[in-house]
Amino acid sequence: MHAVHRLFHYRKSISTTTYKSRGQRVIRCELCRLAKTHCICLLTPQANSNAAFLLLMYDTEVLKPSNTGRLIADLIPDTFAFLWSRTESNPELLAILNDPKWQPFIVFPEQYVDDAAREVVTDEVKCHFGKRPLFIMLDGSWREARKIFRKSPYLSTFPVVSFTPDKIAGAEINSRYQLRIASSENQLATAEVAARILAMTGEFKNAKLLDLWFDVFSYQYQKSVCQTNKGNPKAIENLQEFLK
Repeated sequence: MHAVHRLFHYRKSISTTTYKSRGQRVIRCELCRLAKTHCICLLTPQANSNAAFLLLMYDTEVLKPSNTGRLIADLIPDTFAFLWSRTESNPELLAILNDPKWQPFIVFPEQYVDDAAREVVTDEVKCHFGKRPLFIMLDGSWREARKIFRKSPYLSTFPVVSFTPDKIAGAEINSRYQLRIASSENQLATAEVAARILAMTGEFKNAKLLDLWFDVFSYQYQKSVCQTNKGNPKAIENLQEFLK
């Protein structure tokens, strides 16, 4: 059980009402959150990474079956997850951010960074000697992510990592995220963004693995909902071929 699983159970424990999402009648696996008939837990690959991720999740985001932040935690061993609060500080969260072994970066679009003096990384991510990158993902809707970015003073000193959403390494990309309605055709899911961040650190194999794992999740998720499945029917086959 990883950090997102633990946060999911904690968030459920403090709920005063039942969270009702689309597909609420589906009997779901408690870990992957897919319908039990389409569970992917036994397919979960393993990865080793120098990078770490910290998911700062907006309130009920961790309860949503369509959330893809958990896919990062499935693969990357050093993944942390916390609920965001505007008014309450979290000592455990602050301890991780202040741990000298980490070099924190906030993943956020450059065009929405208001501070002209703030460092923005748009190509290869490099750390100071002896430090490992810690990528802070603001996990929620776009409106919620902007709120977290603006109203979290403890994040204000960290550099921002950004990339052009429609081009990666000179090649056009389109999001395969069909689980929620995106505000623009190039808006990526949290796991898709993380895959591109891994590529910016030079971990191309892990980036590809996370992309393939996202495809598996997306296809299996859509098999249990009342809509046309726009996922990749060869997702599992492609993952298994890559892992050979």
